[in-house]
Amino acid sequence: MDASEENNVKAVRRSKEEKKLLRKQIKASHTLLKHEGIHTTPQLTRSLVVANGGLGNSVSREELSAALKEMGEVESLLMPPHKPYAFVTYRCEESALKAYTHLNGQKLQCGESSVMLYLAYVNSVTYEEEASVPLPEGLVLLEDFVSPEEEALLLAAVDWSSTNEDVTAQKALKHRRVKHYGFEFRYDNNNVDKDKPLPAGIPAECLPVLERCLRNGQINVMPDQLTVNQYESGQGIPPHVDTHSAFEDTILSLSLGAKTVMEFRHPDGRVVAVVLPGRSLLVMKSESRYLWTHGITPRKFDMVPACEQQSPDHVTPEPGTCSNLTLSKRGTRTSFTFRKIRPEPCRCAFPSACDSQGAPSTLSPSTPSPPALPCCHADAARLEEEYVHRVYDAIASHFSSTRHSPWPRVCHFLSSLPPGSVLADVGCGNGKYLGVNSEMIAVGCDRSSALVQICAERGFHAFVSDALNVPLRTASCDACISIAVIHHFSTEERRLAAMRELVRLLKPGGHALIYVWAFEQEYNKQRSKYLKDHNKEHNGKENLTKNTSEDRREPHGKSAIQNSGHLEEGYEPVGKVTDGKLSVHTNRTAFNTQDLLVPWHLKEGKKPGEEESGDGVKRNKRKEKSKKVLTNQTRIDSNPGLSPGFDASMSPGLRLDTDDATHSPGSKPSPSGTTQTSSSHLKSESESHLTAVFHRYYHVFHQGELEQLCSQVGGVKVQSSYHDQGNWCVILEKD
Repeated sequence: MDASEENNVKAVRRSKEEKKLLRKQIKASHTLLKHEGIHTTPQLTRSLVVANGGLGNSVSREELSAALKEMGEVESLLMPPHKPYAFVTYRCEESALKAYTHLNGQKLQCGESSVMLYLAYVNSVTYEEEASVPLPEGLVLLEDFVSPEEEALLLAAVDWSSTNEDVTAQKALKHRRVKHYGFEFRYDNNNVDKDKPLPAGIPAECLPVLERCLRNGQINVMPDQLTVNQYESGQGIPPHVDTHSAFEDTILSLSLGAKTVMEFRHPDGRVVAVVLPGRSLLVMKSESRYLWTHGITPRKFDMVPACEQQSPDHVTPEPGTCSNLTLSKRGTRTSFTFRKIRPEPCRCAFPSACDSQGAPSTLSPSTPSPPALPCCHADAARLEEEYVHRVYDAIASHFSSTRHSPWPRVCHFLSSLPPGSVLADVGCGNGKYLGVNSEMIAVGCDRSSALVQICAERGFHAFVSDALNVPLRTASCDACISIAVIHHFSTEERRLAAMRELVRLLKPGGHALIYVWAFEQEYNKQRSKYLKDHNKEHNGKENLTKNTSEDRREPHGKSAIQNSGHLEEGYEPVGKVTDGKLSVHTNRTAFNTQDLLVPWHLKEGKKPGEEESGDGVKRNKRKEKSKKVLTNQTRIDSNPGLSPGFDASMSPGLRLDTDDATHSPGSKPSPSGTTQTSSSHLKSESESHLTAVFHRYYHVFHQGELEQLCSQVGGVKVQSSYHDQGNWCVILEKD
């Protein structure tokens, strides 16, 4: 029997399990090629790609490495950030063959979950690491600043069982526990009352640490205010800058307990992620204190360097942009933030972010000036960053709780796709459309890493990406959907670019479904549900019936509706901004301009998966698959400050839990002329509840505008267009 006949006999004798495994191996290799450009080879090599064995699948380096090392000596293990695969190179081909034979189709236990590994040979492994980025000017991280004994002493000094709020201003907020010593940060005016010190000063247990800081030159004056925050795994708060007028220059943040990753963001878009180990001290001075926002992403795992040693001078742009990464499971973290009360107005060198020097102040009862329409690409990107991206990051949990009912006509489009079709949902939000058709291969992406994390927790495949540059191969998708996304781009050029990116992803003959919010909320003598529901609200709350669906509340997608309004009879639309400034829309009313800011009233007290109606009826929680993802979203540590696009407004029954509310640089006009609406107002739990209001930018489309935009995209034709409950919609077909 010759070799070919022998192979044929072996093929015939394969068991059903072997055939199934082979099919899955082939499918995994095809997916890697199609979506990642990774070429596998049937020839034995020392290097393999491990599908499903990546950081994006919640597989840690330690877990994967242990399994791979059982097969032989590993020369290198590369785990690209946010990817569902890894590359391993063995010292010899025999070890690679053993891994290929024994690990293919095997389950790898990863904490409480498991993944099925599929291996394939690759000829080479290449990965371009990003250059390290310096820390913000004035930022210093000192690891092991306190001993384990000092850490235990400090943690024991905080008596969380105390119920005397007058002494330490303790708050049991939704996202953390907080205590103030020395002075209370007031949630109603975003500042401290300098004439009313608290009975409890900074605990004596802190004094040796502060005296050491004085001796070492980290500070030159003893702090008189301390905020202690305790976060459980998965908790976080949005980016912020500590209020200039409230506190002096240097701020100390001592991390106790579990490690975390803190992100620093410059107004020009630079991002620096810093790993904060337990018992480390972060010193913020000058530019890092006054200009850069800092925040902590709400997630249960962080991507961190696999080795504990980290250069004090440089870190990577994001946790996860270097190859030597692993997962770090978050635990309980307690931060001690020490500050010195400022007796006089701030005269820092950063007036653009300083409330003492003319930047819109959180203390002002008047509404800050809205931003202007962008006049260039940089202005547009900045506007969308502040009034779209950061807002959705901040409201992700509440937003997701209102997004549970897929719209019928979108479902019809998805259900009509042939089995095995590849779908890309660009701007997928919480992934409510990714599970509509189980016979298709669906992947989603969204600019909000917090929403992408929710997708992963629900068992969907999603990744963080801008809709203008989706990292999928050209002509790789049978269908694409863009539901309530393109109306968030602030110029026609950027809206057109987003549409062209959708078409680029389509195969010839592929279809794209696009929904945008319509200027015409009354069409064919029928009001949209968005307008119809305005009379169902009272006292600042939504008074929805038990069976109210998401479509009835927000037919256009990403927009919260809280305030009631009146539809003006005989209303004549005015489509242009007249004074160059964006107006704030009154929810549930007809539009009078195409470019506007739409308020989102952040509700606290909800649990994910529950929707609360006006009559107090809560929807049952939906059971979701448990799957973790690593994303880039930020919330704050010590002083909360708020994401630009945020405003503070009082409304009965609603409240926002934050840390100390602070003045954000987002409140200051940027060089482009945009002005962010920011800051929060909070009171104690016993006082009136408050509503945090975030403003999101929208461009609502006139009738025919969407089709006209499509006509500028080459190689595609409009198959159909229609109006669906306050949205203009098109189905495109690629030539």
